[in-house]
Amino acid sequence: MSEIQKIIIIYLTSINVATFITYGIDKMKAKRSKWRIREASLLLLAVLGGSIGALLGMKVWHHKTMHKKFQLGIPLIIVAQIALVIWIINKNYFQ
Repeated sequence: MSEIQKIIIIYLTSINVATFITYGIDKMKAKRSKWRIREASLLLLAVLGGSIGALLGMKVWHHKTMHKKFQLGIPLIIVAQIALVIWIINKNYFQ
């Protein structure tokens, strides 16, 4: 495995864990009627590579599951990211 591949794996793991935790924190704040994390920030974390963490956060914390922009947006982000990975692999960038 190349150095860049290791960096990518570490980044994706970190952003997904951070996104999952952020969704949990926002759910906790929602239950306590406290200051909330902006929806735009939650979606941005998904776009930046935390889409799996966002989806897991939605499922585990039962958070944002009724919002259409999350119901549709997170799966669409995942599909777009998978397409990007396939495109990069087919371009042979990491060989």
